[in-house]
Amino acid sequence: MPTELDPRLERWLDALLGTPGLTSIRDREQAWREHVLDSLQAVPLVARFAGSIADVGSGGGAPGIPLAAAFPARELTLIESQRRKCRFLARFECDFPNLRIVCGRAEEQAIDVFGVVVAKALAPPAIALEWCLPLVEPGGAVILFTGSLDRDLGSVARLLGGGEPELHRVAGSSERLLMVVPKLEPTPSGFPRRPGMARKKPLG
Repeated sequence: MPTELDPRLERWLDALLGTPGLTSIRDREQAWREHVLDSLQAVPLVARFAGSIADVGSGGGAPGIPLAAAFPARELTLIESQRRKCRFLARFECDFPNLRIVCGRAEEQAIDVFGVVVAKALAPPAIALEWCLPLVEPGGAVILFTGSLDRDLGSVARLLGGGEPELHRVAGSSERLLMVVPKLEPTPSGFPRRPGMARKKPLG
């Protein structure tokens, strides 16, 4: 069965729309496009890298839950700091045996452990990179869903042990991008900085 027709994703989307505070979208067809199909745009890029996957700031579960459906043989960790959202996400661990929920901040997690870290609508790219790239093991990558970029993020990536960002256009959109940042070296000393510092003093 194609992933986009997976009945587990239908159940998740219905629960997402039926739970206040998880999405501003009310139209189910639009929600399917933006939460399921848009999340699955990352599948070819995720497939380039081995290892477990993490979704940082998972919120209601996108892109992590659609990616859990697309990669059933790979463990997928949803990292979310708000307990109410963690409780919502935990409802789907039975549907997706490869799913694991971690309720906490990205800065508090073990570093250099995941093959791929994804994030969607998390924070401005420089901040999202500081939260996500330390979690990735060398040889892996961060994949950020983002809009048009107004700065070069290569210097930020290098500070965190990363390589030059790659930009990929999202099909059907002139503004949406997927940014892939490879992890080349172990996380340097001093990163991640303590919670709150990335927003207060962004890198670069």
